[in-house]
Amino acid sequence: MKLFTDSANVGGKYITIADRGDIRHMLRVLRLGEGDVVEVSDSVRWEYTARIISAEEERVLLQIMDKQAFAREPELEVTLFQGIPKAGKMEGIIQKCVELGVSAVVPVFMERTVVVDKGNFRKKLDRWQKISDEAVKQCKRGRVPLIEDPISSSEAVQKTDDFDLVLLPYENERNYTIKDHLRSLSEKPKSVAVIIGPEGGFSDREAAEFTDRGAVSVTLGKTVLRTETAGMAALAMIMYELEL
Repeated sequence: MKLFTDSANVGGKYITIADRGDIRHMLRVLRLGEGDVVEVSDSVRWEYTARIISAEEERVLLQIMDKQAFAREPELEVTLFQGIPKAGKMEGIIQKCVELGVSAVVPVFMERTVVVDKGNFRKKLDRWQKISDEAVKQCKRGRVPLIEDPISSSEAVQKTDDFDLVLLPYENERNYTIKDHLRSLSEKPKSVAVIIGPEGGFSDREAAEFTDRGAVSVTLGKTVLRTETAGMAALAMIMYELEL
């Protein structure tokens, strides 16, 4: 099991786990106790191998056995701007993209988004963040990707100014592939934004807004992928070309 704690809880020799959810999972589900060894991330840079030396309901104290920089965390930061899909598709998108190495996911209300905010969207965000948390523990990454607050497509256009590279996988793009562009780069970017439309795709206005701002329109292949597949496919291609 991999645990996550604030760096403030990490000392020179010991780590304190005080999150009740983590403690409950450790003690009641995994049946861990004194002498058992776990992996711990400080969520910033370091991961530790540590032995449980005391385990109580309020606090678990671990003794550090080994410390090293994140071994499984990608150097490339990729943020997925995902047009919000219907039903439970977002949960699968987040889970798989976290496993593939995404740094953050930004839900986007686009012109063809069917889902509307009826005042309970915060519950969805909390659920999506929990899925990100659980996926990270399973694949043993060093940081938990943030599921950010939803924004409009126009706000997403503005936000992409912060990235070295912005990719727009677009169903109307026929010839210029994501592979073409990634292999044409003279310098490896440090941050990449990937913009994925909802089920109905981008409107012409939205696509023009993104490309006018500097996004590169690319195709992911000869077939048109579903919204719940496109982000994963693009992320896998980016990691293959730029990270490994």
